[in-house]
Amino acid sequence: MNRKKICVVGGGYWGQNHIKTLNSLEVQVGVVENNIDQLKMLKQKFLNIKCYETLKSSLEDGYEGYVVATPSETHFKIAEKIIKAKKPVLVEKPMALKVEDAEKLVALAQKKNVNLMVGHVLLFHPAILKIKSLISDGEIGDLQYIYSNRVN
Repeated sequence: MNRKKICVVGGGYWGQNHIKTLNSLEVQVGVVENNIDQLKMLKQKFLNIKCYETLKSSLEDGYEGYVVATPSETHFKIAEKIIKAKKPVLVEKPMALKVEDAEKLVALAQKKNVNLMVGHVLLFHPAILKIKSLISDGEIGDLQYIYSNRVN
């Protein structure tokens, strides 16, 4: 079987969620993490992953796609490098801290003909879909205000 190869940039809380999910899908997973202690822990926790200290070294290793799960202020520069390397990328929200930077990423992805996606964990949640359906079907009238709390 020819398994997909996906690399996760960032081995913190969200990065580990992506690694765990990709492992469950039997994907060959790589991880880029510049914190050496965190990288060592990831190697012990996820035995089948390939670890990198730099994005550049992972880009030389033939991954078919990337996930960016780093601090928000780094999303733009990391995603830009990945897109310039003509690799599809899912960027955790927010995609960028400035609208102009997000627009640059979209334009660059179109120019390089690669997929760019933003992670929105609740977008397809059954509760959100039900609310959307109630609104679309006019069952609750004109929406004035909505408030939601996500709890564990």
